[in-house]
Order: sequence, then structure tokens, then C-alpha cells
Amino acid sequence: MISRSTAVKRANSAFLLMEDRVGVKYESVNESKERKGGHGIPKVSMVPLVFLIFYEVSGGPFGIEDSVKAAGPLLAIVGFLLFAVIWSIPEALITAEMGTMFPENGGYVVWVSSALGPFWGFQQGWAKWLSGVIDNALYPVLFLDYVKSSVPALGGGLPRTFAVLILTVALTYMNYRGLTIVGWVAVFLGVFSLLPFFVMGLIAIPHIEPSRWFEMDLDNVNWGLYLNTLFWNLNYWDSISTLAGEVENPKRTLPRALSYALVLVVGGYLYPLITCTAAVPVVRESWTDGYFSDIAKILGGFWLHSWIQAAAALSNMGNFVTEMSSDSYQLLGMAERGMLPEFFAKRSRYGTPLIGILFS
Repeated sequence: MISRSTAVKRANSAFLLMEDRVGVKYESVNESKERKGGHGIPKVSMVPLVFLIFYEVSGGPFGIEDSVKAAGPLLAIVGFLLFAVIWSIPEALITAEMGTMFPENGGYVVWVSSALGPFWGFQQGWAKWLSGVIDNALYPVLFLDYVKSSVPALGGGLPRTFAVLILTVALTYMNYRGLTIVGWVAVFLGVFSLLPFFVMGLIAIPHIEPSRWFEMDLDNVNWGLYLNTLFWNLNYWDSISTLAGEVENPKRTLPRALSYALVLVVGGYLYPLITCTAAVPVVRESWTDGYFSDIAKILGGFWLHSWIQAAAALSNMGNFVTEMSSDSYQLLGMAERGMLPEFFAKRSRYGTPLIGILFS
């Protein structure tokens, strides 16, 4: 293992090389702001940061059902444990290490620039921002897909189009009003999204048959679906790095928040998997998106079914606001580094990246 001091020396050496190439001396953007008095905007504290990370990576156990469909209960449970160890923990540790080394907005763009120069840093930033924007376009649509069962008019046509636009504008305005607001909204939505699964797990206890956990058929495993489901649900820990400059005492807060979020995300997956696969007979073909709400109806009735559907719908809102925060602060950080025109660094009166939000 390379010690932190050695890693810092190597990073500093990389920036000295970059200085020789492009004539720009590396200096933390945040340090420069502090000497100039900063922008006076409240920083994000521990609890909101944990739930911002939670929504960047997960948003709840919605969408993990395909792991059971693809491979059965045993491989699904083992897979989320194993993949968390071999992928999520290393990615979270890298994010904590680099985020504390460069505690400023831009995140991975700054990391790549420090090693490979601003050209490749820009390529990383452009590709990641574009993928984030495309990903974020899904969430208002997914929200309406959950709601349309109760409001059929939102299933298509002009009502659906207007609903998508209204949702997008409303959630964008929330981002404009401040990252601390987004953080506490993420806390509320996170608790609301996880609580029905906790209740369902308690209701499931009398029905649990442990033998169901060990059902496995290696000759009938859809490895592509299985691995993609694990990867999709345990990835993107580095996304929080793009707003590290908005975190209160990032060198202390960011590593701890990543640790707590890791436990929250992995526990949020394993708890419903362990309880639900053992509480009802496993019919693998039934384990598709939304099947947790069907299990809730079997175990708790219509009220629990409705609660989980509402949680799934609102979870998409949490995914939207956190993704937009990550994308827009990335553009702000790139502008502060001179990789984008200066107007991308413009902040609103609430301290939020006005142009970055509009472009995202």
C-alpha cells in the first residue's frame, strides 16, 4: 500500500509537470476562495451528505429484483455481499482518498487532470457529464410510470408531457435554491423509501423458511443480467466528489460519510433480499422490477403495497435532484479550473451553479 504522504508527493509532482506543460501552477480552488473571503454559502454537513451519496449510488432496493430472476436467492445474496467487497469498497476508498486530497468541486476531473493533464481531464468531464444528463432524463418518466396506475391520464399524451415538464422544472428549482435544501430533501426521501422495507421485513419474520435462501441452479443462470444488476446498483461512488468543495470539513466528513453510506446502501439491498426470498416461495420469473410491492401485498396487504409503490416513485425524485447536483457542480468545478468558459462558474444568490443547472 502506498502511504498518504507518498501519494500526495506523487500528486504534487504530477502538478509540477503539468505546470511545466501548460504554465499553470496547481492551487486548491477552495484555498484561493478562503483567502478572498469565500462565497459565504452554508456547507453540507454529515447527515445530508450520507443521503446524497445514497441517492448517487442507490436510492433504495428498487431494481435489484432482477438479480433473483437471473440467478436465484443464494447467488443474489452472495453477489451483493461479494460485489460490495470487490467493487464498492475500493471505489469508495478511492473517492475518499482523492476527495480529501483535492477537496474541491470537479472531483474526478481534477484527479484525471492531475495525472494526465487538462486535455484528458476535459474528456473525462465531458463524457461523465453527458452520461449523467442522459441518465437523469429517466427519473421523471419512471416516477410517472409508478403514478399512472393511480392516475391513468398520466400514462401518455399531453398530460404526461406536461407532467414531465412540470416535474423537471420543480426539481430543477429545488437545486437552484441550494445544495443544503437538496441534502435534507434527500434525507427525508431516503427515510421514506427505506422505512416500508424495514416494516415489511418485520412482518416477514414469522413466514421465513431458511431453506429458500439456498436455492440455486448453476445451469440456469443469466450471467449478463446478474452481473449488470450488481454493477448498476453498486456503482457511482465517485459521483459525490464533484461537489466536495461544498462539504463542511471535507477531509474529515467525506470519508466518514462514504463509510456510513456504504453500510446504508448494502444493508438496504441485503435486508429485503434476505427477508423476502425466504418469506414467500421463490418463483424466479416473477422477480422483475416492482416485485417487492407484490410481496408487500402478500405479506402486509394493500396499505404496504401502496407505501412501497409511493416510496419507489419518490425515490426517483431523490435520484434526480442528487444527479443534477453532481452534474452541475462538476461544470462549475471545470470552469473554476479553466476547462470551460468562465460563465459556467457563475453562482446564483443561493450559491448554486446557475449555468451548470440550466445546461444539465
